[in-house]
Amino acid sequence: MPADRLDFAADRTDRPDRFSTDRDPGLPTVADALEVASLQAGIPELLAGSVDVPVRWVHVSDSDRVAALLDGGELLLTTGAGWPGAADALARLVDELADAGLAGIVLELGTRFAVVPPPLVAACRARDLALVSLEREVKFVAVTEEVHRRIIAGQVGALQERQRLHELFTGLSLRGAPVEVVVRETARALRAPVVLEDLAHEVVVADPFDLAEAEVLAGWTGRSRRLPPEWTRVPVAARGTQWGELVALPGPPHPAGPATVLEQAATALALSRLADGEGAWARLRAEGLIAALLGERYVSVADIEARLEASGFPLHGRTLYVAVSAAGGDGQPGAARARTGAPGSAVRDDLHTMRRSAHGTGDDARGSSHAVQIVTDPTRPGSGDARTLSADIGSERILLVSLAGTRLPDPLLDDLGTGAISDPASTTGELLAAIPVVRRLARQAEPGAVLRVADRPLARLAAELSGDHRIQEHSARLLAPLVRHDDATDGDLLRVLRAVVAHPGNRTAAATASHLSRSVFYQRLTLIADLLGADLDDGETLSALHLALLAQGR
Repeated sequence: MPADRLDFAADRTDRPDRFSTDRDPGLPTVADALEVASLQAGIPELLAGSVDVPVRWVHVSDSDRVAALLDGGELLLTTGAGWPGAADALARLVDELADAGLAGIVLELGTRFAVVPPPLVAACRARDLALVSLEREVKFVAVTEEVHRRIIAGQVGALQERQRLHELFTGLSLRGAPVEVVVRETARALRAPVVLEDLAHEVVVADPFDLAEAEVLAGWTGRSRRLPPEWTRVPVAARGTQWGELVALPGPPHPAGPATVLEQAATALALSRLADGEGAWARLRAEGLIAALLGERYVSVADIEARLEASGFPLHGRTLYVAVSAAGGDGQPGAARARTGAPGSAVRDDLHTMRRSAHGTGDDARGSSHAVQIVTDPTRPGSGDARTLSADIGSERILLVSLAGTRLPDPLLDDLGTGAISDPASTTGELLAAIPVVRRLARQAEPGAVLRVADRPLARLAAELSGDHRIQEHSARLLAPLVRHDDATDGDLLRVLRAVVAHPGNRTAAATASHLSRSVFYQRLTLIADLLGADLDDGETLSALHLALLAQGR
């Protein structure tokens, strides 16, 4: 069959400058090219190789020296009119084409070959080079036009998407959007999990998109250090300083490419980091983790466990504690408050850093860039390290402790001030269950006192049953007369009753705790007994009232 098309074997195809097809997802693949109507008319059949390869241009040539004219990424349309027939020559030709970066071969049968030579198929399979045969004659110029239209449309789409991303992340930067919002929008743009990590490969903020957090973050630090090639990562840096990397896990193709999306987001994150100052990521990480714990913003224990571990807070094989105190309140030692900053600051670095500084380590709590810190007790060498994570949430300061040993370092207890601390836990589930108990108990602590859950079994029971409507009804029913009286008269009967149950059998101590004279205190007791119709010297009555007060909270 005579060729009715021009052979441009002697001239280079006029195509864009050389560029990496891996960086331009706007390009169609060989599979996309095979879908155009002009090629479908030739009844294409894939014989070898991968069709998931980007095509950046279509080249038409029947020459066996065409490899010298290629820049890479071309789809070759040919009748093979100038090709050799010997097996070794065909294998050599395929090697040259593959080495030149050819995307694929479309061979029209009938001019040179009636059937595709088996050595050609074998050589293409060996090099994983796409080989497609056409049973019918097609107009190569029509194929070129259709595929080039797709290439151009893809490039235009990529440019438009880059512009949209530029506007999106510029807007977020100008509005001062929080880091977690930037990461979330990045994940939405890529439709894939996105993680912001620091230079130690510990997670600062992560958005798993539509995957479970445990699936994305399990073993994160080790996995990230191995630099998986299927992950896309860009540095978050400015003014010669790099703070971390923004990492995208595999997802669907994006018109502008994952690297472009991450670069735009990383610029926004770098600007945010410059504005927020040193320690911003540590504060963000601590706030996010502890707020998630308090608000139970996780789907499963495995999810929050993976988040904590990925952020550098070890859980497995450790002894775990949670402590709660007043955030910047009067119960905190003055020296500690001075080092942690103003009482109104949202999050302060960990309490133990103040003790480390006092022992001559040179660390400044305010300058810490790590959310999770390490503390040792200088009075007990070899006792093991304690990893701590802390943040001020509302009026509470939450401190999580992970110990290599079993005994809390004295510096942590000394700096706790007023609050409460849990029993030792060996699993994440036990730690999570302890949080509401410790929070309730901390609200009952007298100034300067640190209460332990192990010493308050009734408080533990009330906290564990706090969600049960029956204990809530018990509390409301018993205390209703006192609540109505205090609301109507701005009275203090509930406060007095708390002092009574806190000091059973010791009226003098109860009166002191109530900040009342003994005569006024006894008048209040008489009024409470009359309103409740109860004997306040009866042990069972006091126990019932104590449980009601604990269930009510403070």
